Amino acid sequence: MIRDDDDRPGSAPARRLATAFAAHVQRWSLQAGASAEAAAAAVRAAAAASLATSSGDACVPLAQVAGEGADAAALRTLLLASGVVAQPPVPGMQPLVLDGGDRLYLHRYYDYEHRLARRLLQLAGRAPQPVTADLRERLAALFPRAPGAASGEADWQQVAAALALRNGLAIVSGGPGTGKTSTVARLLACLLEQQPDARIVLAAPTGKAAARMGEALRERAAGFPARVRERLPAEAFTVHRLLGYHPGRGSFRHDAANPLLLDVLVVDEASMLDLALATRLLEAVPPGARVILLGDKDQLAAVESGAVFSELCADPSLGDACRRELEAACGLPAGAIRPPAPRAATGADGSREADPADAGHTGLRDSVVWLQRSYRFDAGSGIGQLAAFINAGRADPAVAWLHAGADAGVAWHVPGSGAQAVALARAGLQRYFDALLASPHDVDAASQAFASFRVLCAVREGPQGVEALNQALTQQARAALAGLPDALRRAGGASPWFAGRPVMVLANDYALQLFNGDIGLALPDAQGVLQVWFPQAGGGWRAVAPVRLPAHETAFAMTVHKSQGSEFESVLLVLPAAQSPVLTRELLYTGVTRARERVDLFAGEDALRAAIARGTERHTGLQARLREGAD
Repeated sequence: MIRDDDDRPGSAPARRLATAFAAHVQRWSLQAGASAEAAAAAVRAAAAASLATSSGDACVPLAQVAGEGADAAALRTLLLASGVVAQPPVPGMQPLVLDGGDRLYLHRYYDYEHRLARRLLQLAGRAPQPVTADLRERLAALFPRAPGAASGEADWQQVAAALALRNGLAIVSGGPGTGKTSTVARLLACLLEQQPDARIVLAAPTGKAAARMGEALRERAAGFPARVRERLPAEAFTVHRLLGYHPGRGSFRHDAANPLLLDVLVVDEASMLDLALATRLLEAVPPGARVILLGDKDQLAAVESGAVFSELCADPSLGDACRRELEAACGLPAGAIRPPAPRAATGADGSREADPADAGHTGLRDSVVWLQRSYRFDAGSGIGQLAAFINAGRADPAVAWLHAGADAGVAWHVPGSGAQAVALARAGLQRYFDALLASPHDVDAASQAFASFRVLCAVREGPQGVEALNQALTQQARAALAGLPDALRRAGGASPWFAGRPVMVLANDYALQLFNGDIGLALPDAQGVLQVWFPQAGGGWRAVAPVRLPAHETAFAMTVHKSQGSEFESVLLVLPAAQSPVLTRELLYTGVTRARERVDLFAGEDALRAAIARGTERHTGLQARLREGAD
């Protein structure tokens, strides 16, 4: 979903909701017999916890509620005496929960974490499947050794496939072009050879990601035997559609009591899963089924609360027994599989400075693989180097490298006049405009040209935001397309529609099979009537009349959040001039790595340094819940 600016933490609606909840908690506390001082502490805690969830946090550190220099221990004592704050492991029905790590939760979010951790540990705790000679042969055939690969060197795609075939839970993280979809296609082929009747379901958080996943899997499977291709899933579902979401009731048809009918669930773009949706989805997976989660741990987290995928990927370590089995399955010598070191565990304050003894320990050991070799661009390419600087938080080397301009694949444009970003975007869109002028009825040509370039923005509002750039680029488009017939240009009329207008759908419409994030192009049909053309699963196009579209907006420019999972030949990434809390390392990395060949970075040095230096720190206790369950 798109978070409206009015939903930001500290905004008026968020503050009103927090104030109303705090007043309710105060009445509850006083009715429970708490002192005025304890009730006042509960009010402060309730407001803080409510505001935290609106910012994407699952909880708030008690020290933050107490304030700088205040006594957090004294506040804990008051809260536990307030009658409205519970403690694990039996939090009862109180509205707030305070765990042993001084994390303060709204009860619902503690419950989500607890339930999600329990389900993950159930999946990860299943007895592993044995390595057979047949499995070794299939993995060797599906993952032939790359030319030039060193003898005995681990192919991490093959290792990830072997892990997913061994386990009930496999979590595969990889950046753009690391082969996550290829890995899954081949492991599913292997699985179907072993279990031809396996019910495999593909899902993703958004309609766009689901459609792209289905298409990519079909492309990768083109060379498989017919008996395998015929048994692969024909489509991928949005998570909401898969679970049978009922908008009117706000509920799902499938849950633990009415599980999904499947043997294998593959979820792509899992970094977009928020805490609530991840919990609902995994609870609906039947006992005995496998779950494979794919994503990029370094990308932006979900818009809603939690940083689920990033937290789950923290520990890629493999125990001795698991490593030996994977080496045997992949035909590797002993010691060939050497996973990277775990990331530091998340502390109560959201930082990565927790006790080193707990570093990365999540209870999901033997479940995680990081794919680190990109086949889209290597580490020495301009995009690869810049992405590496960003991920490492190395602002000084990144700025020096950009100043040097040594790679043609990356160009840094320091903002000057306000029209500079528009001019860069206009130049990038020229190929699209040329395609429209050459043949305004050719949907294929127009779509290919439009997909080759995209303007990505960090923010929606302001001179460098999506709204301002879309307005300016609409004017540019009308001028560039002046050579089209009047009936197609609609220039000067009250209608926003004209041939060539790209639109992004902002709400799911199951009747039209249009989903939040889908992009269509307004082009004339054979009779010259303007329609909005959307790609169909399996190829081809379908036309939807503009008046039938659900909520939508012009999409010459889009937010980096909305671009997740997409790729383009080239990207213009526009950062705001003013400092903004949205400027983070993850946002910059996500925007830069949407490009295959070229990135134009429109950013001031201060904004760039701020983004590289600031990692996303979401307050969450999911790793703590996993450790508790595992221990």
